[in-house]
Amino acid sequence: MKVLYNLRRNPVLIALNVLVLSVLLANTAGLIHLPFIDFLENYAYDARMLIGMKGGKDPRIVIVDIDEKSLAAEGRWPWSRNKMARLLDQLFDHYQVSLVGFDILFAEPDKSSGLEVLEYLAANDLGGVPEFKSQLEQIRERLDYDNIFAKSMSGRAVVLGYYFNTVADAGGAIRSGVLPSPTLTRNDFRIQPKVKSAIGYGANLPELQANAVAAGHFNPDIDVDGIVRRVPLLYEFEGNYYESMSLAMSRQILGVDRLEPLLADDIAGNYATVEWFRLGHIRIPVDEFAQAIVPYRGKQGSFPYVSATDVLNSQAAADILEDTIVLIGTSAPGLFDLRSTPVQNKFPGVEIHANLIAGILDQGIKELPKYVQGIEFIHLFIAGLIITLLLPFLTPVWSMLATTGLLLLSVAVNYIIWHEVNIVLPVAAVVAMILILLLLNMSYGFFFERRIKGQITDLFGQYVPPELVDEMSEDPASYIRDAEERELTVLFSDVRGFTTLSEGLTPKELSSLMNEFLSELTRVIHDHRGTIDKYMGDAIMAFWGAPVKDPDHAKHALTAGLAMIERMYALQDVFEERGWPRLYIGVGLNTGNMSVGNMGSRFRTAYTVIGDEVNLGSRLEGLTKEYGVELIVGENTKNALPDYVFRELDLVRVKGKHKPIGIYQPLALYSDVSKEELEELEHYQLALDTYRAKNWDDAEKLFEELKQKYEAREVYNVYLKRLDFFRKNPPGTDWDGVFTFTTK
Repeated sequence: MKVLYNLRRNPVLIALNVLVLSVLLANTAGLIHLPFIDFLENYAYDARMLIGMKGGKDPRIVIVDIDEKSLAAEGRWPWSRNKMARLLDQLFDHYQVSLVGFDILFAEPDKSSGLEVLEYLAANDLGGVPEFKSQLEQIRERLDYDNIFAKSMSGRAVVLGYYFNTVADAGGAIRSGVLPSPTLTRNDFRIQPKVKSAIGYGANLPELQANAVAAGHFNPDIDVDGIVRRVPLLYEFEGNYYESMSLAMSRQILGVDRLEPLLADDIAGNYATVEWFRLGHIRIPVDEFAQAIVPYRGKQGSFPYVSATDVLNSQAAADILEDTIVLIGTSAPGLFDLRSTPVQNKFPGVEIHANLIAGILDQGIKELPKYVQGIEFIHLFIAGLIITLLLPFLTPVWSMLATTGLLLLSVAVNYIIWHEVNIVLPVAAVVAMILILLLLNMSYGFFFERRIKGQITDLFGQYVPPELVDEMSEDPASYIRDAEERELTVLFSDVRGFTTLSEGLTPKELSSLMNEFLSELTRVIHDHRGTIDKYMGDAIMAFWGAPVKDPDHAKHALTAGLAMIERMYALQDVFEERGWPRLYIGVGLNTGNMSVGNMGSRFRTAYTVIGDEVNLGSRLEGLTKEYGVELIVGENTKNALPDYVFRELDLVRVKGKHKPIGIYQPLALYSDVSKEELEELEHYQLALDTYRAKNWDDAEKLFEELKQKYEAREVYNVYLKRLDFFRKNPPGTDWDGVFTFTTK
């Protein structure tokens, strides 16, 4: 092989290398922002975290878990406050714990005792019955569950949790409950510190907050990839500063009343950044937003878990709980306190607090001081200079060896500093720079379009995403062929009421609206390996399973359809801000044997699918309006996806087909469906079976119950109207339960 880089090309290569290095240096200096560097940095952070975890269990902190076992034994959540009081009594009196923290919010009064109803009767219907009022006064205290819970906290080391809002909802910033006294105030700072600010909060009932020794927010910092790596130790609200739950509990454990921040001014002196906090003899390093890096010990279970029902019934081992710090929280999926973390995708939020408390007590929280930015800049500059001056004169083999050595050295030094010095040094920009420059130097002079790949691109580029074109180019002969029959899944989507919506827009506005909307939906289809067949005004036709074979075509098509609907809702607020109407779509999916290939005339051909199953997919999209749903799939699609839960909507005959088909609304994966949703489906199926048995009165009663008990779904109204019609116009004895549509 010839030497890739010769002296004649070196000036160009050096210029390109310098350009890449300059861009990365500008990103490190904060002059520009490269999101992919953030992504790589997060990945590198997670990798170092996983490699360096302590492992084992920390017995000092115990999690009393409101788990599935507890819910099954004690009843659905939320539990009554008198039960929570009994849980506290058990922990302090029977198990002799030292501190309890609630990763639970008690924002609303507990009305489960019926006291409110009794008081209403005493003031109205039974107001003239002295005996009733007398009995009520005697039992009032026993029925005031909030007061019972508050009294159980009194004189005990109990820390409550609450949350802050940073974004207002449609009704404005929510402020409920009572905040604790602030940890710090504006007067405690010479210059306003750079911390996260809130505009609202959800806190605990006044009587509960008054009897707790402290309270802290349980807001994590969620990175752009959805992972919790840090927790803000302070939140600012209306000039006051409030501590996190982990910090509040640590202060109680250490018996420290005052939190001492150490601040460093920025260059302009406009604000101050907190470098670390001091709790007595303990030093807690934080980042520029006063956030502590969570020192994850390991996966879920790094701290002892005790089921809450075992504590309530004195069945938990006493030696596990005695003299420990207790966090009360939940790991039950249905209670929605599972977080994505570097160590585990679904990780109980309560265990994040436990890791942070342990890290504070052990002084094991890693540092991210401001000067690391300067170290990163120098490291990047030196490594980039070496590669820029060296690689243009090396062969590919020597280039690979040199960059591999430099890469390994950079990563090794970085990890040693992470593990031994406890400092987090950024590494992503250096790694990215080394790899980009290697790729640039290795590929220089070889950028040309292969003829066969060009043919594939010309033929399929307008239909399929670029990554599939690359995949097809590996074996192009397999894709340049005549039409064939293949099992595929087809998707039709259409904007509802488009004609009416378009009347209020100018042609230019209408064009801009549809271009952006269809582009976003097309991107979703491409992201899920779909092939665009055609655009029909405001409608899209796409299919899966060709030209690249896809054994999971039904799954990918359904995932794409659900994602299109999700993207539609995300765009509505954006469109409304521009003065455009909110758009709604219906989506129909059908799976079956279809003819696929290049079809057309001598003048024009297109890669498309045709057949009865394609036509059925179009009909299914049209039926979404009839049943008030956004997505309908046919029987074949439903049968191809056993992992999903579907709602059977109806048995229908669509125009152009005599054979009846079942139509279904996809709900979610079985693993994601709640018990309540499954109960609703069971109730609904009973109503549907009763309707098909022509038991009109019983069916009407069941559908009315569904409408009242659950969300008022349009499909319930459809059947109620149909029942009213059939009661007046009974179908014949040969009626098979199928509804026939005579229009498209």
